[in-house]
Amino acid sequence: MKSDIQIAREAKLQPIEKVAARLNIARKDLHLYGDYMAKVRPATGKGKLILVTAINPTAAGEGKTTVSIGLADAMQRIGCKVALALREPSLGPVFGIKGGATGGGYAQIAPMDDINLHFTGDLHAITAANNLLAAMVDNHVYFGNELGIERVTFHRCLDMNDRALRFIRCGLKYNDRDDSFDITAASEVMAALCLSRDAADLKERLGNITVGYTKEGAPVYCRDLHAQDAMAILLKDAVQPNLVQTLEGVPAFVHGGPFANIAHGCNSITATRTAMHYADYAVTEAGFGADLGAEKFLDIKCRAAGIAPDAVVVVATVRALKCAGGKQKEKLSERDDAALTAGIGNLLKHVENVTGVYNRKCVVAINRFVSDEDQEIRLVEDACRRAGVDAVCVTVWGDGGKGGILLAEKVKALCALPDKPFTYCYDLEDSVTAKIEAVAKRIYGAADVEFAPAAQEALRKIAGTPWEKFPVCIAKTQYSLSDDPALLGRPQGFTLHIRDLTVRTGAGFIVALSGDILLMPGLSKTPAAVKMHIDEKGIIEGLF
Repeated sequence: MKSDIQIAREAKLQPIEKVAARLNIARKDLHLYGDYMAKVRPATGKGKLILVTAINPTAAGEGKTTVSIGLADAMQRIGCKVALALREPSLGPVFGIKGGATGGGYAQIAPMDDINLHFTGDLHAITAANNLLAAMVDNHVYFGNELGIERVTFHRCLDMNDRALRFIRCGLKYNDRDDSFDITAASEVMAALCLSRDAADLKERLGNITVGYTKEGAPVYCRDLHAQDAMAILLKDAVQPNLVQTLEGVPAFVHGGPFANIAHGCNSITATRTAMHYADYAVTEAGFGADLGAEKFLDIKCRAAGIAPDAVVVVATVRALKCAGGKQKEKLSERDDAALTAGIGNLLKHVENVTGVYNRKCVVAINRFVSDEDQEIRLVEDACRRAGVDAVCVTVWGDGGKGGILLAEKVKALCALPDKPFTYCYDLEDSVTAKIEAVAKRIYGAADVEFAPAAQEALRKIAGTPWEKFPVCIAKTQYSLSDDPALLGRPQGFTLHIRDLTVRTGAGFIVALSGDILLMPGLSKTPAAVKMHIDEKGIIEGLF
């Protein structure tokens, strides 16, 4: 069996101008980065939007990105004018636990090495813009602190997992303080770029970033330091979507990369709307399970962009469902209907949220493995049918677009059905407490929410300000519907613990920190980086 890297190496890629021509994108609207990558002038359209999400991730893997890519390939095979809109990878996970983020098998986007590494430099530009602002804050304090900044709240960032940067001492000879780094994917500059509608909107959002507070508790903004224009200049290319291709030549807009467990988990609005402009069907995904990425896509991104998905795909595997039901990873190939049934509870909760809370049309994609038994597949299909949705098997990893034809036909049929009224989980006029409780109880299935003293103090400061009308972005473990990663399946009766709140005034949402989630991940004991090497010809191995 060929590896992902072997398949990618053997692929015959098309010149990016030819890929763009599939969507009638003119050469003048492209800025080429070699033969197979380009920046694209943003556009706005009204094509059908398909959101791909999944169950809570497990050690077994679900293949959400692979299914997203395979679905787009399959839709092209059945005659649809289709494009992808995906996030771009962060170097942190690439060299950490997860590895690359370009799909797998015969359902990949390419060129894999370039996308997984520096790509077109977007994340480096975001890091530079973020750290320019941080430098200007400390520079202002050094030269007299005319704005009276008493407490700095804006952090530097780095596109790498580095736990040593979670707690640091900053400015040892002046403005000495405890501080920390965020990973670039969790930075407010990343969120602002991904939620901005255009370059002008991005500059306004950058100007609205809060960098600290005065002694009286008044916020100090980026615009008070006149830093937003310089930051926007650094981001002048990064604000434009990137165009690459699948192994079957489907155009893929890959742009922006916020994590879904500590940020809002969706690719940029400009990339999604550009895909919707040029294609009749735009396939996009949201990070981790539907409790994180999809919730934030629907409650945050859709509000900001004025869009709504015409169909939602929830991805699961039999192996992952057994893992969610408590089966040990080493024994997932064994038949265990009890574990599978317990794990199906997690799948059904996500399905119920999509159809019940948000009123979206939904289909389940069973990413089938060769070890899956027919009886196990039928168990999942029957459970989904009782929940009012269809379940369709896909084999896109091994078969490419051909393995997703049934799913493509089902998605196309769902998109053709009359639209239902799109409903959010909460109203922006609700209090911050009510918004958090709505997500916790309606989406996660929590019985209660507990706010730590720091969170209660933050709520008091937010009350009565314009920030109170912001949506909420809950930072939570991806492994469970709760804030406890050990509570698998469909836990009930639990309490969600909110330890603190942070207002992202530039991004335009409030981050609620739950459990022990941190904004700077760490590398594992044996990170993916140690498995990589490059030979004398410059061929990279181990990047997957």
